Amino acid sequence: MKKTTGMDRSVTKGWRKATQAVRAGTWRSEHGETSEALFLTSGYTYEDAATPAARFAGEDAGMTYSRLQNPTVAMLEERIAMLEGAEACRVQASGMAAMTTALLCQLQAGDHVVAARAAFGSCRWLVDNLLPKFGIETTVIDSADNDAWDKAVRPETKVFFFESPANPTLDLVDMEFVCGMAKEAGITTVVDNAFCSPALQRPMEFGADVVAYSATKLMEGQGRVLAGAVCGSEEWINEVLLPFQRNTGPNLAPFNAWVVLKGLETLDLRARRQSENALALGQSMEDRIIRAGGTMLHPGLPSHPQYALAQKQMDACGPIFSFILPGGREQAHAVLDALELVDISNNIGDAKSLMCHPASTTHANMGEEERAKMGVHEGMLRINVGLEDARDVIADMDQALGAAGL
Repeated sequence: MKKTTGMDRSVTKGWRKATQAVRAGTWRSEHGETSEALFLTSGYTYEDAATPAARFAGEDAGMTYSRLQNPTVAMLEERIAMLEGAEACRVQASGMAAMTTALLCQLQAGDHVVAARAAFGSCRWLVDNLLPKFGIETTVIDSADNDAWDKAVRPETKVFFFESPANPTLDLVDMEFVCGMAKEAGITTVVDNAFCSPALQRPMEFGADVVAYSATKLMEGQGRVLAGAVCGSEEWINEVLLPFQRNTGPNLAPFNAWVVLKGLETLDLRARRQSENALALGQSMEDRIIRAGGTMLHPGLPSHPQYALAQKQMDACGPIFSFILPGGREQAHAVLDALELVDISNNIGDAKSLMCHPASTTHANMGEEERAKMGVHEGMLRINVGLEDARDVIADMDQALGAAGL
């Protein structure tokens, strides 16, 4: 591969996704390094005064300041854009920086947002608490109900915002229907795809306008750094998102960008193997949980109410699922306390298996009443299934459930 081939869309768009994850966006310096170079610099110098003038005027695409451009960051943005099938991408310091940027860059006082009720706790905080402070009204709905989206639309509705699958209830949104309806109404759809990554699901194929990520999760995949990303059309990224990002500064550090670049090289392998492991674990647990009076929430199992939609939208079931135990918080905590291999952690997308109790961690700040409306019950546990041998994870879950009286 030549030094600049990875940045040549006429070539890279013909590569398959696994190849893009390894090579798209690669730009080699004059040294011809095999691994992407890490540019730890805040600023840049110029050979003459005309050069920075041209760059700040937008006439030259060169570097000016690392809040705006950095060679390592630019490589990551190009790679994510290619994987997503997007024209452009800008990365941010964290997943929540990405969600905040994707919403605030396009909204103003008097606008209205329709958002999914089932969502990550901090995403719900954005629409429930932050947006109203700026005079932006929000309506939360049951995102699995297609009619609910249509009924919630107002003349001032500007954005639909949702996760699919949702965290931690694993509710799915019929993206083709919802995004199609939004386009007809001139509404922008912003989709949080962190549970799947572009290795398993590409919302733009179903009509999404903007796709946002916590790249901390599957993209990085090994629990090392925080990162976020927003993908969209070149026009939207440059004219809507970039002015906000340029002037507010939620930019990603070059080192973190470099770590995510290395993580993307194994994304396809990790996402698919973790999906296989998650399906094996779900299958091993399903009868036991149901016989005990609990509920399984796994989109890869035929018992999931939206199984057919999952098969349509997702290439694989993903590494994350939830289940609800009949004994409430006490029994859920007992399972966590009995784990020997699986870690208690509120992260997801990691190569290690992790499990948490959402009601007391990721969704603790929402209050009991709102959690109940979302379906985040006291007996719910969410697991991210990692790359361990699935038989060992199954054995650990088996003994932990037994220790909790199941």
